[in-house]
Amino acid sequence: MDNFVVSARKYRPTGFAEVVGQEHITTTLKNAIDNNKLAQALLFCGPRGVGKTTCARIVARLINGFEEKADINALNIFELDAASNNSVEDIRSLIDQVRYPPQFGKFKVYIIDEVHMLSNAAFNAFLKTLEEPPSYAIFILATTEKHKVIPTILSRCQIYDFNRIQISDISDQLKVIAKQEGIEVEDEALHLIAQKADGALRDALSIFDLMVTYSSGKNITLQDVLRNLHILDYDYYFTVVDALLTENHTQPLLIFDEILRKGFDGQNFIVGLGEHLRNLLVSQDARTTELMEVPDRVKKKYVDQAHAASPSLLLSWLNIANQCDIQYKSSKNQRLSVELALMKMAHVQAVLDLTSLTSSQESVKKKLATNPQ
Repeated sequence: MDNFVVSARKYRPTGFAEVVGQEHITTTLKNAIDNNKLAQALLFCGPRGVGKTTCARIVARLINGFEEKADINALNIFELDAASNNSVEDIRSLIDQVRYPPQFGKFKVYIIDEVHMLSNAAFNAFLKTLEEPPSYAIFILATTEKHKVIPTILSRCQIYDFNRIQISDISDQLKVIAKQEGIEVEDEALHLIAQKADGALRDALSIFDLMVTYSSGKNITLQDVLRNLHILDYDYYFTVVDALLTENHTQPLLIFDEILRKGFDGQNFIVGLGEHLRNLLVSQDARTTELMEVPDRVKKKYVDQAHAASPSLLLSWLNIANQCDIQYKSSKNQRLSVELALMKMAHVQAVLDLTSLTSSQESVKKKLATNPQ
């Protein structure tokens, strides 16, 4: 059996053109390299799995003019995991290495991952070398927690802030990889994987590999992703809202019971319902429809359902769902708290109508009192 290589490694970008969703970073780095204006200390910060270490390796290769597969790369790139090498002794060892010029190429590149894990003493030991390194040394520091890096380090680095990758960008990249692997995937399945990855392409590729293994074939469907990732289908929420619009609390309670029997958590349901109501609100205006990160087919369903409810009703529902979410963990009877929220939503329109009627009657009475004729 051949050794399996995960997609995150197999499809790691080898050039800036292949990096997804970080055009502001790659353009700046490419221009800096082309114009020979690359700083000697760079700090790459941003969420996990967005390309920080990948970009650092691309920089190291390009400034030395090496081919991607050249074994000589290893002699010029030094990677240090600061999570497990965070003492003063580790930094002193690194400083000792910096004193020797490269045997091949022009630069020695030191990539320090999770740099925020260095101790204060290690940071302080690193300051002088970071500020005035030899002409052949480039330091690239990577961190997911920029606020933990001490200000004296930040002031000596050129800082690059990586973004969370957009769902559409992740979905498009997964589609390209699926095509190369000869795998048929439904667009909605890819979108759901991208949504679950929370802005990290590496996480999306890991989930994609899991789905390929789960489907045991060359076809991945939306239902495969829903089952394997234990995600509630959009259709549940559309059905619940349709029932609420008819002021029927029985159907939502039955759907909620079905969801619980499938092993989902009650808070998971109420959070998802809150997000659904939010999407209905933003889809009532064509200008805010693009704020929904859902497939086009689902987006059309949101727009259609949004026309059936007034903004005040949706806001009332959203407030009830939000209060239920806040109070869920402290509740002694969590199921009842969700069921109560659903029953309130089913009959909130009647309360709004009654309030409006009462206000009208009061207004009439005041007019009669003011003008008795």
